[in-house]
Amino acid sequence: MNNNPPLPDLIRPKQLKDFIGQPHLVGPNKPIRLAVKKDQVHSMIFWGPPGSGKTTLSKIIASETKSQFFSLSAVSSGKADVKEIIKKAKLPLLIQKTILFLDEIHRFNKAQQDYLLPYVEDGTIVLIGATTENPSFSVISPLLSRCQVFILEPYNYQEMTKIIKQGLKFLKSNNSNYQTLSISKTAINFLINFADGDARQALNLLEITVNLYKNITLKNLKTALQSKFLQYDKTGDQHYNTISSYLKSMRAGNVDASLYYLARMVASGEDPLFIARRMVVFASEDVASPTALVVANAVFQACQQIGYPECQENLAAGTVFMCQAKKDRRAYDAYMKALADVKKFGNLPIPLNLRNAPTKLMKDLNYGKGYDMYPDKDVSLLPEKLKDKKYYLPKEN
Repeated sequence: MNNNPPLPDLIRPKQLKDFIGQPHLVGPNKPIRLAVKKDQVHSMIFWGPPGSGKTTLSKIIASETKSQFFSLSAVSSGKADVKEIIKKAKLPLLIQKTILFLDEIHRFNKAQQDYLLPYVEDGTIVLIGATTENPSFSVISPLLSRCQVFILEPYNYQEMTKIIKQGLKFLKSNNSNYQTLSISKTAINFLINFADGDARQALNLLEITVNLYKNITLKNLKTALQSKFLQYDKTGDQHYNTISSYLKSMRAGNVDASLYYLARMVASGEDPLFIARRMVVFASEDVASPTALVVANAVFQACQQIGYPECQENLAAGTVFMCQAKKDRRAYDAYMKALADVKKFGNLPIPLNLRNAPTKLMKDLNYGKGYDMYPDKDVSLLPEKLKDKKYYLPKEN
């Protein structure tokens, strides 16, 4: 039996200077870099897709602040495991900070999260939670209020290329049989498209292809992708692949495929609230009718109140409704365009006629002047710099 660590673990960076990606968090004068530099690390939650560096970043933070580090998975751990770590963190002679990295924190139930709260509050532990789910839905409010939420983005093309080349360099330098290995741009593109921003997925497929075929070609990558050996990767990947297939099948309006992927999740014991939450998001992002959001929320509430096995019927009914509903992403796309402008331009000056004018001074400064309660629909109410922007485009008849 081969007990060698997989390639993603072998090339995991040990220092912040070697970490790839997330420049908004670890770049110069960015929050995590500053917190590490000043040794002022506080409890936080990393919210991002799989393979975006959440575990790696937590280990680097612990290492560079010389903290005692413990790692748990909420899938396989419970209150007893946390209790043992708390006990070690409270040892009288311990002068180090204790960082507890809790992967998939959204899988901890309310009671388990409640148990963490006082120890986060009094500083016994610094909690770094990792989640792929919106923490507003999955982390209790008191715990969430004591943690700063950092959003991690999927790796982009350039970052993924760099990581893949690092993986290839490691394989070549650690095995004399692989020293002539090379990879074409076409193969790199295939790996990046397959991984969809998940560095772990790309590195695992790269390693398996090399181990099986001793040569990296597009054909070998595609053949290795079908190999059962790929299943040694983190169990959670099957979880993400199945929910992705479920959502894409609903988006396509394919009822049979949607129900099949739903059944796979239910049969494997997937948390029904996880599925229902994704349905609520889907109803807002992908469906034209506001009725969809009412249905999705009703399914979510039913899952909360009933639980398995009966709530699988609620999930099935909601799935069929979402599949058959008319799809429309215009509201979602329009909001994302507006959000991009907010990030790009910051807080642009609000037009004077829209400003609140509760005092005489503000009125003297023309706040609210010229305000028309019911202006023509073509009159722009956006800041001057964006006055001609159109985010939402109604469908033509």
